[in-house]
Amino acid sequence: MGRLSIFFAALLMVSAISLVTARFQSRQLFVVTDKLQDKARDLDTDWRRLQLERAELARNARIDGAAREELKMDTTSPDKTIYMKGNAPRVSVANSGGSHP
Repeated sequence: MGRLSIFFAALLMVSAISLVTARFQSRQLFVVTDKLQDKARDLDTDWRRLQLERAELARNARIDGAAREELKMDTTSPDKTIYMKGNAPRVSVANSGGSHP
């Protein structure tokens, strides 16, 4: 009977150590999971910010402003337009007095 008690006591100790180890690993995995979820939220926030920046950079008004300021472009008007008809080699230019660069 004494040997059986020692065996069960040892089995109980192994079981308790196993339980403590499993709980410790569970807590470590929870911490890692929480950190990864925080990182995922941060990356999602960055992604949304980048999408907004891309949309802002692609806006027509910004492109128009850059064309006017940086490239010194302006809108065309009929008097500055070159018209071409079919395959004819001739080009008719309508000019109402303005000079072309």
